[in-house]
Amino acid sequence: MRHSRKFASLAAASVLAMTLAACSGGGSSGGSSSGGLSGDAGANLDGRGPITYVQGKDNSNVVRPLVDKWNAAHPTEKVTFKEQSDQADQQHNDLVQNFQAKNASYDVVDVDVVWTAEFAAKGWLQPLKDKMAFDTTGFLPATVATATYKNTLYAAPQTSDGGILYYRKDLVPTPPKTWDEMMGMCSIAKAKGIDCYAGQFAQYEGLTVNAAEAINTAGGVIVDKDGKPAVNTPEAKAGLSNLVNAFKDGNIPKQAITYQEEQGRQSFEAGKLLFLRNWPYVYNLAKTDGSSVVKDKFGIAPLPGKTGPGASSLGGHNIAMNVYSKHKATAMDFMKFMTSQETEKFYATQGSLAPVRADLYTDATLVKQLPYLPVLLTSIQNAVPRPVSPFYPAVTQAVQVNAYAALKGDKTVDQALTDMQAALTAAGSQ
Repeated sequence: MRHSRKFASLAAASVLAMTLAACSGGGSSGGSSSGGLSGDAGANLDGRGPITYVQGKDNSNVVRPLVDKWNAAHPTEKVTFKEQSDQADQQHNDLVQNFQAKNASYDVVDVDVVWTAEFAAKGWLQPLKDKMAFDTTGFLPATVATATYKNTLYAAPQTSDGGILYYRKDLVPTPPKTWDEMMGMCSIAKAKGIDCYAGQFAQYEGLTVNAAEAINTAGGVIVDKDGKPAVNTPEAKAGLSNLVNAFKDGNIPKQAITYQEEQGRQSFEAGKLLFLRNWPYVYNLAKTDGSSVVKDKFGIAPLPGKTGPGASSLGGHNIAMNVYSKHKATAMDFMKFMTSQETEKFYATQGSLAPVRADLYTDATLVKQLPYLPVLLTSIQNAVPRPVSPFYPAVTQAVQVNAYAALKGDKTVDQALTDMQAALTAAGSQ
């Protein structure tokens, strides 16, 4: 599943007090064959030949047409597409196992924005500098920051993402601007015999995203501007309590505790849900799926906040090169192809995936075809990133476990945040 998220006051946050780097792609081309790089990073820079591209499930049929197009133009440097599952956690584990095994056949990989720091810190990604420099001119600065670790670019922004609100415009002509306003509209859902609101609340990465959005929207943070855990605050409590209370009073249906992206999408498309927090990919599917009963009945809006637009989590995916690849010159050309202006437009039109190139958001032809783009840009402009850390798996686990316990009623909100604070502190001291 391809997703995307955001960048506000937390844009430099890290559980280890590391800051996100500047948005430059790094230095100029080096004159030597290694371009100033050493070890595995300095090897096979001129290597050409067949490569493998690894990405999660291609639900919107975006990857295969692009690979076919590439292969038709590069008969001696063909790309094989290895499709992973649609579960982010499984994708992550697959990449880790193959990186640890120094599997050179995973030449180019798709990485969630929150994995870049982890993989870069472990030396698994090819630094995109010197001879391997990648030009990021024209890319949204926040997307470049997600691909940067310790002032070095380690991946190329491929797609961005921000959460948006899908709503039944036939039942709610004007979308809610605040969380309280949306909760007040749940009476409409109850009168129609449908569920009111859902997001992603199963215990997985999506819950970290939703919990972070609730906390950030209420004025809280997971870590402060110095990168220290700061989740045990009245603001964070207010945010998490919004979700907990919605579960308690039925505004979020009980079954939503099992929802990932697809379960919510399917419920919304089946006409069983008034409001849905999800990613832009849903737009295209809800409009075109044969089973969708809401094709012409839904609208989109920014996530509702405290007094205006809420704080989405900054999402998206970067494309990176395996440091152990034998064919890095081909890999670099393929990465450029997969992030070109033409390809970025294809991502948007074919898969409702958020472009990383700024000018596409003001492309009149594209906006006419994809009317959600201005809403999505608002989402990205109000976004807050999840904490950046080479120990991100431990960080997200701390958030998931405790938020899930609170939503289920196994812990009070106070206890959940106290335990989350302790677990975040432990994650940063690994």
